[in-house]
Amino acid sequence: MDFYLGLAQIFGVHTLLGLSAYVVLLTGQVSMAQAGFYAIGAYTAGAMTAMFGLHILPAIVIAGLVSAAIACIVGFPALRVKGLMLVVATLAFGEMVRLFFFNLTWQVERNGDRVGPNGAEGFRSIRYFPENGWEVWHVTVFIWFVVVVVMGALWWMDRTRAGAVLRAVGHDETAAQSIGLNLTAVKVGAMTAGGFIAGLGGGIYAHTVTHIEHGVFGVLLATFAIAYPILGGLGSVFGTLIAVLFIQGFLIEGLRFMGEWRSLLFGALIVLAMNLRPHGLLGEHAPRLKNLFGAGPARPSDPLSTKEAK
Repeated sequence: MDFYLGLAQIFGVHTLLGLSAYVVLLTGQVSMAQAGFYAIGAYTAGAMTAMFGLHILPAIVIAGLVSAAIACIVGFPALRVKGLMLVVATLAFGEMVRLFFFNLTWQVERNGDRVGPNGAEGFRSIRYFPENGWEVWHVTVFIWFVVVVVMGALWWMDRTRAGAVLRAVGHDETAAQSIGLNLTAVKVGAMTAGGFIAGLGGGIYAHTVTHIEHGVFGVLLATFAIAYPILGGLGSVFGTLIAVLFIQGFLIEGLRFMGEWRSLLFGALIVLAMNLRPHGLLGEHAPRLKNLFGAGPARPSDPLSTKEAK
């Protein structure tokens, strides 16, 4: 049972990682910096509990706020470039963060032991959960509570003016600017929100594994972060969740018996999925519940309904 609960924990933290990229992708920007924000959140939350004795809730909130602040600072210069240059710039930032933690040595004495980041050895003994009597299912429920709150907030945002603004910038920057939208403010705001969510995910991740090191937060993790919302589709936050279950549950865990052959099949299935569903598993538009059981009335914005209205 603990094995499946552990899988659920992995799904939860990776869903937060994917949602952090989802917000940025809504504005049409491809950021490879999410692994860096995730690392900042992991080390910050670990320091808050293991070194300073804070409760887990304020620890992960502080981790999210620190990651959001750094994302906001990074967003101004990074978002002045577009396309491949933005990918390169954010990828470079992620590597800078990883190498910073590779060289960081900062320990304090707590209960007779030296606790804190220790360079290449990483950050050990982040043991808030076992030290406070949390069982595996307690941790799993906590993780998914945070995931549900974040997904609910993004789902609500997507149906407000804020979500419409993000999508407007992502679809056509020139048109968005022509109606008075501040592109820089929108993009930096999305980057900041994405940094906060990544910081939350990183903080929780650090406490589930109890030992973090710089190598975890590399290019592969950054690639996973943007793969989830792209594969799942930007029409809904639920697409990111489905993509996490597909990649982490089916491709990585479900095909583990295939050994090294799994890597070849992994790439082939991703290519197949993107060819069959080029706009993601759930597409670019949020699915409606009534459309799951049959065709509903056309939207006013659809070309067909517009023609009929005329």
